Amino acid sequence: MTELASERPFADAASHHPLPEAAAERPLAKVFVDEIHPPTAPDQRREVALRSDALSAYFGDITAVKAVSMPFFANEVTAIIGPSGCGKSTLLRCLNRMHETIPIARVEGSVELFGHPIYGSDVNPTAVRRNVGMVFQRPTPFPTMSIRKNVTAGLTGPAQRKMARAEVDNLIEMTLERSGLWNEVKDRLDESAMSLSGGQQQRLCIARALATSPRVLLLDEPTASLDPLSTQIVEELVYELREAVTVVIVTHNMQQAARVSNQTAFLLAGELIETAPTKALFTAPQDPRTEAYITGRFG
Repeated sequence: MTELASERPFADAASHHPLPEAAAERPLAKVFVDEIHPPTAPDQRREVALRSDALSAYFGDITAVKAVSMPFFANEVTAIIGPSGCGKSTLLRCLNRMHETIPIARVEGSVELFGHPIYGSDVNPTAVRRNVGMVFQRPTPFPTMSIRKNVTAGLTGPAQRKMARAEVDNLIEMTLERSGLWNEVKDRLDESAMSLSGGQQQRLCIARALATSPRVLLLDEPTASLDPLSTQIVEELVYELREAVTVVIVTHNMQQAARVSNQTAFLLAGELIETAPTKALFTAPQDPRTEAYITGRFG
């Protein structure tokens, strides 16, 4: 399979705002109106980082995602919400060709990264995943590796072999700083990654994903197994990361979507029901199913 050239997209190369005390007594759409970070101002020049077109995903004969077409704007955070089993995580895995790693899985439709199709026999899936990184629901540090080696685990091939030790050390420091972890582990880099707390492990996984300089970062419920303080730290990190990378986050937590995202997409039974700027979707949804979900009538 072809490894695309360096100028191509697959080369190797927030503050937290708690909800008001009376939130439980108010409809969710009303709760969110004052809690949402303002979306990026409308701009005809907004660049599309990822775009899905009639994207469908299957597990054997079961359709998990049904003809989803939507843009994911560059240097913004897009949240994907919906009830359990609606296809959120499957859609996310289709955006960096992880879905196809399951033997009975297949994909129809297309996905483009900055205008370049990521599916096709001439595109290396590993190269796609270096440019569209992913962090999973539960922290997944490599247990037999040190903190240092966990960060550099994704650096493979000629690019890594050409890096001097000082360059590698600088990369480790930079990615750990970007993930908000450097000051906590800078004197422990050779310790096992398993010595870290759950929240620290998740931020280490984010650092590992950032080490390959991805253009897009996919987060699959990254705070689902974390305590409230670790959740707040990760949310603040997600909000800040958009300055350098496009972020797509799957979450069951609608308050979290409101706090960190610019755009929100609502999925139901594998279908994209509605996508809009986050404030608009939570305060003035266009589809009655969206309103029913965000006001807690189901899900």
